[in-house]
Amino acid sequence: MRQPSVIARRVAAASVSLVLAAGAAACGPEDNDAKGAGGDSTPHKGGTLTVLNANPQQDFDPARLYTSGGGNVPSLVFRTLTTRNREDGAAGTKVVPDLATDTGRPNKDATVWTYTLKKGLKYEDGTPITSADIKYGIERSFAPELSGGAPYLRDWLVGAADYQGPYKDDKGLDAIETPDERTIVFHLNKPEGEFPYLATQTQFTPVPKAKDTGTKYEEHPVSSGPYKVVRNENDGERLVLERNPHWSAATDAERKAYPDKVDVRSGLDSSVINQRLSASQGADAAAVTTDTNLGPAELAKVSGDRDLASRVGTGHFGYTNYIAFNPKVKPFDDVKVRQAISYAIDRSSVVNAAGGSALAEPATTFLPNQKSFGYTPYDLFPAGKAGDPAKARQLLKEAGHPNGLTVTLTHSNARDFETSPEIATAIQDALKKAGITVKLQGLEENDYSDKIHNVKTEPGFFLAHWGADWPSGGPFLAPIFDGRQIVEDGANFNTGLLNDKSVNAEIDAINKLTDLDQAAKRWGALDKKIGEKALTVPLFHPVYKRLYGKDVKNIVISDWTGVLDVSQVAVK
Repeated sequence: MRQPSVIARRVAAASVSLVLAAGAAACGPEDNDAKGAGGDSTPHKGGTLTVLNANPQQDFDPARLYTSGGGNVPSLVFRTLTTRNREDGAAGTKVVPDLATDTGRPNKDATVWTYTLKKGLKYEDGTPITSADIKYGIERSFAPELSGGAPYLRDWLVGAADYQGPYKDDKGLDAIETPDERTIVFHLNKPEGEFPYLATQTQFTPVPKAKDTGTKYEEHPVSSGPYKVVRNENDGERLVLERNPHWSAATDAERKAYPDKVDVRSGLDSSVINQRLSASQGADAAAVTTDTNLGPAELAKVSGDRDLASRVGTGHFGYTNYIAFNPKVKPFDDVKVRQAISYAIDRSSVVNAAGGSALAEPATTFLPNQKSFGYTPYDLFPAGKAGDPAKARQLLKEAGHPNGLTVTLTHSNARDFETSPEIATAIQDALKKAGITVKLQGLEENDYSDKIHNVKTEPGFFLAHWGADWPSGGPFLAPIFDGRQIVEDGANFNTGLLNDKSVNAEIDAINKLTDLDQAAKRWGALDKKIGEKALTVPLFHPVYKRLYGKDVKNIVISDWTGVLDVSQVAVK
């Protein structure tokens, strides 16, 4: 997905929806059975799963959600053409069929994708799900009043750039064809080998036109998944889900749907969430969180308690925290200055500022250190664990700054341990050893986001981060380094303002590949090529640590979302 601040504005996400973003993955608890807690780890149907979250599940409409892999709680209600593989670790980064019989059939140049729906698919009211419903669900996501979802469809579908949705234009999109009730065909502007990844987004959820209530649809969206919405209070602050009697496990190999009921309670303070999960009393014994991590102090306490430590899920979401340079601002227009800062960085102190090695892994590549992204190890400016101030001073001298430099580092005042004062101070201390005096400019979150995402106001030296819309190099490198994605009058994410024809051409070439393993290798090579330009300094990849209740079983945490997957959890 995108940067959390952006997701929060567009969606509310964490991922999750970010999503958004974050959670726990790789394998479940590090020192116990990843599949369950308690004496009997065998999952059984029944009971109520409680979800304790800080962020409300706002905009619970498939058109408006911006999620990675369909989100967590949303994917209990909304099925899509494809979905993420619900398995631990790297196996969970694969795309698998959901409503469709396969992950899609491309034409020769991947500009046309065809899907066939499984037989026997039904909504919560027992009516059949058709290809026309999926087409309509996508079209309504173009309506201005239902904005917020992933932007790719507007860019990728033929003739979709100016489409305003079915409420204003009921002719629909010619780029989406439904020749029969089980077939849907997409026509794209350009080759997109990663279309199966996009088809996991909630915009691909079927919506029956006769049941569409516009902006009120989020109050009771018609379920295609194992659960239906029975309560939605205060815009997602309290969300209660019960079984959809017409969902069939025979058509859904991914969602286990063990609990009879899912009760999502949000708007809670993160410390309260962790306290309740730690105590595991009453209903909280069968509770999880999809958006609240353990902080450094909490983790230290948990690590000293064997019982609590056995109830911590650990994971990795594709995400990189980094320093960004604007090469149009002096002295960062000089590559040797950017290289000097790269050598001067003390990643050990940065990792400590982010909460320590249990919560952050040092990064020397822009791509996350996961195979699905095409991760290719490299360290172009090797500074060791504590930086190389001597090499930095040498480069500054070559750049005409023998007496050092004074620069300003812009960061957020949000206490997120990512772009916040702790990280900025660690960088300030490291650069001082290399003769670089760093003045800190801390901004409130909204001001910070507005400043760094505006081409006209972007500072020369600032903290940034990026998260994955799906686990591939494409949505990770293209928004940041494709020159054609520079936005002059709006939210811009190409922080280095790079517009290199060879980079743009390689992005296009990789996008044509439908062999995702081959594409991953090319993304890794491109990452290194871009890294040579020293437009960013990768700092660290976060690690997510999350508690769950003592009666929660069947813990599955994938490298796609980095969060405990609620579709797999059992509480009996």
